[in-house]
Amino acid sequence: MRTKTLKKNKINVITLGCSKNVYDSEVLMGQLKANGKEVVHEEEGNIVVINTCGFINNAKEESVNTILDYMQKKEDGDVDKVFVTGCLSERYKPDLQKEIPNVDQYFGTTELPGLLKALGADYKHELIGERLTTTPKNYAYLKIAEGCDRPCSFCAIPIMRGKHKSTPIENLVIEAEKLAANGVKELILIAQDLTYYGLDIYKKRNLAELLENLVKVEGIEWIRLHYAFPTGFPMDVLDLMNKEPKICNYLDIPLQHISDKILKSMRRGTTQAKTTKLLQDFRAAVPGMTIRTTLIVGYPGETEEDYQTLKQWVKDMRFERLGCFTYSHEENTHAYNLEDDVPQDIKQQRANEIMEIQSQISWELNQEKIGEEFKVVIDRKEGNYFVGRTEFDSPDVDNEVLIDATETYLKTGDYYNVKVTEAEDFDLYAEVVK
Repeated sequence: MRTKTLKKNKINVITLGCSKNVYDSEVLMGQLKANGKEVVHEEEGNIVVINTCGFINNAKEESVNTILDYMQKKEDGDVDKVFVTGCLSERYKPDLQKEIPNVDQYFGTTELPGLLKALGADYKHELIGERLTTTPKNYAYLKIAEGCDRPCSFCAIPIMRGKHKSTPIENLVIEAEKLAANGVKELILIAQDLTYYGLDIYKKRNLAELLENLVKVEGIEWIRLHYAFPTGFPMDVLDLMNKEPKICNYLDIPLQHISDKILKSMRRGTTQAKTTKLLQDFRAAVPGMTIRTTLIVGYPGETEEDYQTLKQWVKDMRFERLGCFTYSHEENTHAYNLEDDVPQDIKQQRANEIMEIQSQISWELNQEKIGEEFKVVIDRKEGNYFVGRTEFDSPDVDNEVLIDATETYLKTGDYYNVKVTEAEDFDLYAEVVK
């Protein structure tokens, strides 16, 4: 009698969407590994977990298409089981169960213990900070809070992620220490809203105290702040940024629009005058600081006049970094009650124009850097170049520094002083200062 060979299960985790999802996948993988499971990230595996995004239309389409791709692989016998988790699953679980019923199970954003159980693993509460990082070894995301209490009209995140919930400082310090022990040198702090950190558990905005604790972690060289909200920003953070070399002079603060009429409809709780003053205060408090923002064009009711106001403001403010997106009409948001009245081609045209303006601004700012010296971290080697970043640049979204790999050998993850020799709109070319 022939014995049946037992195939060892390998779990493949696939991550779609933002840095918060990357973090969640890493926590899931850390739990699976602690349970003795073989787990990989976006490689071959007979059990698949798809961590989906449900934020805007393009992201939802990508998530649905990925699920359908793996359903076909399951049908073909290439994979045995497919589980779906994340924001799309949280937001549309009943619809997904109806439309794609042959997924083995769907889980929402807060159902990690249930997902682990389905994968034959136990949720281990003691695993504070245990993650399998998927980013290059020198940097990692540190999620300091989950959810959001802001009432922005266009955003579905509170539906998918729930109310704001801060992680205690002591837990984040433990996590940072474990990351540093594994060779991480740069922490990128993420949350739906950094400025709200601590209000729920410490009854005050406590981002500065968190930073004071994180800068003491040995091995960490840079700490970067992502996703602050423009109202209620804790200005003591800027004093700390000024005097503490580990905190990058960098802030990602999505502003979305500047026309007072649109800001009011978006329920942003601010005005053009207040926002402009805030940015002036930032730059006065931290000279040379880099501000990254994101904008939305084509929001319901955005007139040509509103758009021209935004366009002029982008020219006037000369942001160091900027991204622009077209409005996506999302169910169950406050803005869904409004008519999505800006045609898609106009939305796209407006976004393209804003990015053209930003490209010129970026080119001009980069020209000023020629001949200057910067500390850079090397993220990777690509073709004939080592690709690095300054403290003013975040991975994947900002400028990069290219250093000729045929001239010099550099180690990924290490920091070097370089001198800029040439500059384009989004790339700097540099040589190592001997």
